[in-house]
Amino acid sequence: MNYWTLEQEVIQTTRLELHHICADDLITLFEEPENLVIYEGKPYSNPHRQLMDESGPLAWRVPQVKEDPTLNKWFVRWIVLKESREIIGSTSFHGAPDSDGMIEVGLGIQEKFRNQGFAREALRGYWLWAIQFPEVKVLRYTVSPTNIPSIRVVSSFGFEYKGEQMDDIDGPENIYEISSELFLEKLVHDDVGEENSK
Repeated sequence: MNYWTLEQEVIQTTRLELHHICADDLITLFEEPENLVIYEGKPYSNPHRQLMDESGPLAWRVPQVKEDPTLNKWFVRWIVLKESREIIGSTSFHGAPDSDGMIEVGLGIQEKFRNQGFAREALRGYWLWAIQFPEVKVLRYTVSPTNIPSIRVVSSFGFEYKGEQMDDIDGPENIYEISSELFLEKLVHDDVGEENSK
């Protein structure tokens, strides 16, 4: 199996598609952001230059992938708006699940597409994909204590506040976690509630 060109399945949500970036393309995006070959033949475009002008998580993910390309399974996905086929953001886990089965996610949405529920929709789809794997037991999300919209999003999923940490780049962050089982139970409960209210 060629892990350098392997792409994971596309994650479908109501308005979005989460397209996995293969290891080779991830490296090209980081080292040659103006090289548009990575978009050739793909069902999306990058008019907002997501991860081109600012590399975001690539500075951490690319060295990890170069050392072990099998880790790329957990890494960067484009967040693509189905209606226009444009990339409006990206999301990535920080690594494979650790020894406790914990996996942490990061996400960025282009400014003009914020406050429209896209972050919540993308996270829901990404987390549902992740918990299919038995090694994933705990979902983690860290966020600045001043980022109220993101705190509302993660709280709406039932995540619990676990404390604070100091990030070398982002400064103080709140830590939120939920077990995979509770996450799925809450989604099923919420989906049933929505269906009964129609």
